[in-house]
Amino acid sequence: MKQYRIAFIGTGKVIPSHLHALQQAGERAQLVAAVDVNAERVEAVSKANGIPYWFTDATQMLADIQPDLVHILTPPHTHFPLILQCLKAGAYVYCEKPLCASLDQFDRISEAEAATGNYVSTVFQWRFGSAAQHLKRLIEEGVLGRPLVGHCNTLWYRDAAYYAVPWRGKWATELGGPTMGLGIHLTDLFLWLMDEWEEVQAMTATLDRDIEVEDVAMAMIRFSSGALGHVTNSALSPRQESYLRLDFQRATVECSALYRYHNANWQFSIADNSPYDESLAQWQNIGTDISGTHAVQLGEILNSMDAGKRPFLSGHEARRIIEFSASLYKSAFTNQPVRRGSITAADPFYYAMNGKPR
Repeated sequence: MKQYRIAFIGTGKVIPSHLHALQQAGERAQLVAAVDVNAERVEAVSKANGIPYWFTDATQMLADIQPDLVHILTPPHTHFPLILQCLKAGAYVYCEKPLCASLDQFDRISEAEAATGNYVSTVFQWRFGSAAQHLKRLIEEGVLGRPLVGHCNTLWYRDAAYYAVPWRGKWATELGGPTMGLGIHLTDLFLWLMDEWEEVQAMTATLDRDIEVEDVAMAMIRFSSGALGHVTNSALSPRQESYLRLDFQRATVECSALYRYHNANWQFSIADNSPYDESLAQWQNIGTDISGTHAVQLGEILNSMDAGKRPFLSGHEARRIIEFSASLYKSAFTNQPVRRGSITAADPFYYAMNGKPR
């Protein structure tokens, strides 16, 4: 078993999930360094968690420590330059969402991966829970029949104090509204389960927060299978819920949770008065209850590093949500449907989610 040397860039509010992930990795991972522009915070976090080295400059840390894997936990607008810097320094990267600001940035990350032989994995831990993994297998095996209708609602509540943080609520720094931040986890899971999307038509609005970006977005989607679906991402919903519903030919599968799920958050239904269906028995054989967490995804990344291959949630699997988000915004800004693959380097929405490159 190889032990990997890990460094964190960013020691803010999201760090507890990543510290827990490192604890779960056991001897496979050693947290050797942390970086933050706030010197007092990085020192305090490092001393509290036994991190031997701390820095206020990522360049110095990469040169001095030469880590195998870097967790990027900084505000969204800093992700892209830090990713490129880490790849070139010889490290794999595990980066918080959203991975980057645009398709242009994503494709440049892909070029850096090809040039360095190192890979970037984006944080979408919801895919790794036992229920989602089980459902994906049943879909691929055709147990449930074809997907027909899908609903994906991230209905959360974020008040004015949340948006008072300087980088939030701005295109240049948050990179988008709940489409890019709050709802991106469930939307990624939805798109992965439903397979490739073909067309999106969307509306966005800023209804009740003093911010540049949207505080609510709604989109209708046509999938390559012919199925139809919709996505709603809201920062305005006092009764918070993350809700996913997939209607197949033989069954309905639902998940109602908030920030993480367990097997008990999922419900499987067949039509009223239907005879016993073998698909119900297969759904009930869901197995061990594993919540989709950073720890489970980190384990997959370490396995990929052992094998010297691309982690699962990188490359095409990571690009899908960036292209979908760009297409949703383009549809909302232009009042036109947008087809997958239509945003190319000649399109301003290739360079910025609001179509206004800096």
